[in-house]
Amino acid sequence: MIPADPLHQFWQTPIGVHRFAEAESVNAVLVRVFQSMRATDLAAGQQGNNGHPVPKAFYASRDDLLQRIRLAEWEQLVGFLVDSVRQTVVLANQGAWPEGKPGFQIALRGIWFQISSQGSHHDVHTHGNCSWSGVYCLQVDPPEQRSAHPVLGAANGVTRFYGPHFNRLGGAAMDFGNAYLQNAHLDIAPVPGQLVVFPSWLPHQAMPYHGTTDRVIVSFNVSVHAAGGSDQLHGYAPV
Repeated sequence: MIPADPLHQFWQTPIGVHRFAEAESVNAVLVRVFQSMRATDLAAGQQGNNGHPVPKAFYASRDDLLQRIRLAEWEQLVGFLVDSVRQTVVLANQGAWPEGKPGFQIALRGIWFQISSQGSHHDVHTHGNCSWSGVYCLQVDPPEQRSAHPVLGAANGVTRFYGPHFNRLGGAAMDFGNAYLQNAHLDIAPVPGQLVVFPSWLPHQAMPYHGTTDRVIVSFNVSVHAAGGSDQLHGYAPV
């Protein structure tokens, strides 16, 4: 039974924001590694999905970095990403998991890096075959410099998330009564060392970025499973 209350807020969207304590030293090493990997692929004439050479302004690696990189700094970052997802998942599922639910396992379904510059962007999309996704920033222009771009302004290089209300805006009657619908997106600025963990179904995009340094991020997808048991939340007795 829902208690009497003047207002109830249902179906909120959980987003976790975490900071990596070792970012300053780890990020510098990994940026050099990623830049080298990109240069190697470009020199080899790597082809994009449409058969054309990969553009220099935007590069996305394959999502198999767990198998390709063997560095202590990389292991540190991956450990931080997994631990942060664990924290977010536990908090987001408070009250949803049955009491006494056994431990759970986090499976990385893919992890890759992206390098962007010269106004490149990544259009609106969601992620499949996973329940959570994340974006970790390694490098970008300082906040004041990034947001001072004469055209892009504060939206320069941010990750923009579109909430469930966004789809209601098309053709909706707008007045003072549903003004809350008009604030249907959230911009999270890129900050080196910052990780954003979000539900994979949440539409998002990387807004155009133009700066003196490349915008370098790591993205990943994870699924979460009950340890040694079924992921089914409810048991059903045979009839």
